[in-house]
Amino acid sequence: QAFIICPLIEESDHESLQSVKAVTVEFERLQKKVFRDLKLGLLHGRIKSKEKEEILAKMNRGALDMLVATPVVEVGIDIPNATIMVIEAAERFGLAQLHQLRGRVGRNDKQSYCLLFTESTRDTTQKRLRYLESINNGAELAEIDMKLRGPGELFGTRQSGYSEFKLASLTDTALITKVRISVSDILRKDVVLAPGLHDRIQNYIIQSVNPD
Repeated sequence: QAFIICPLIEESDHESLQSVKAVTVEFERLQKKVFRDLKLGLLHGRIKSKEKEEILAKMNRGALDMLVATPVVEVGIDIPNATIMVIEAAERFGLAQLHQLRGRVGRNDKQSYCLLFTESTRDTTQKRLRYLESINNGAELAEIDMKLRGPGELFGTRQSGYSEFKLASLTDTALITKVRISVSDILRKDVVLAPGLHDRIQNYIIQSVNPD
């Protein structure tokens, strides 16, 4: 059994997404032109929960040979007989997410494969994806990805790129850990300072946070 993962549910007119495969279109293509003798299932976030459960149950009991899906299968899916994971436009996923997706196969004693496809020819893309060949720790991959692509916006929708903080960077994880330990130590020892800081933190609302 196999999974085929596509980033989009439907095709997009956006210029940067026109070449990215959509799961609904890819399902039709594979079913009608490529794997006509196999039984395929379709799964994405717009499918109702009950129908999702039925599709996964079919996959689990072997009634489906292949599941064409969006990344909704990255967690909580256990199909022991699945041995192939194909991920289209792999450059559009975070390393930790790719790590979760590849974890859907190799759940038995059979040889399993995770195949990453990308149309990007950028050296940085190839280098980033190759970390998956040598690292099998999700937390480590997430940290590498944050350093390579940036953490994105803390209070916004952008999931990559670098923030405009003046004094710190979210990629400085070692420094942030040391600062947190030092601050905790100060608050524990300084009984005069601690209450004032505690009150400030309690009154600190998300609307007051901005990069400046």
